[in-house]
Amino acid sequence: MRKVPTLRQERALLASGARLVAGMDEVGRGALAGPVSVGVVVVDAGTRTGPKGVADSKLLTPIAREAIAPAVRRWAVAWAVGHASPAEIDELGIIAALRTAGRRALAQVRLQCGAIDVVVLDGQHDWLSTPALDLDLFAAAEALAVADDPLPTVRTLIKADMTCTSVAAASVLAKVERDAILVELAKQHPEYAWDQNKGYSAQAHMDALGLYGPTPQHRRSWNLPGTPASVG
Repeated sequence: MRKVPTLRQERALLASGARLVAGMDEVGRGALAGPVSVGVVVVDAGTRTGPKGVADSKLLTPIAREAIAPAVRRWAVAWAVGHASPAEIDELGIIAALRTAGRRALAQVRLQCGAIDVVVLDGQHDWLSTPALDLDLFAAAEALAVADDPLPTVRTLIKADMTCTSVAAASVLAKVERDAILVELAKQHPEYAWDQNKGYSAQAHMDALGLYGPTPQHRRSWNLPGTPASVG
């Protein structure tokens, strides 16, 4: 039987003094095309149990995700989805692009409800905070940009998308929004079947890459299957 996520972790953080806790999750990290997207869902001490059926987006069918997304948006204190484009992924690398998308999502929810105290991040790697030893020019500029708006405390938790309602809800909203973007992009490049594979390495996508090469929506710095760079 599938484990139902709860607000136990979030409520513990709220009980320890946090006013606003946000669950955060990313989708699209392993795709070959399209943005990487980060969802954020905010809860507070008055937040009730999440909508029935909320679960990690990977465990839900597309129809189930679409059906539950409106209820999640109504339930959350605030929510947002941030994106980083394929060009940004190529320029910054995937981890810095995730950070960029996550901070864009946080900036949106701050406008709705104010500063977030704690972010619960799925996994064991904190990709949201700027690495202490990252001294390149991009990181320096980024640090200056957020100096007046410090990041919340980050708590990483393995399988948070399966155990924490806010993180599961964030994954659903990010997946729904990113899927919609890929469906729209598929109208411009129907040969890659993004409406079906959402930019991941399905056979139809890889066959089209071999025939037509990459588009501006592809992550060109990656070793794209079927392209001259990857075969040579």
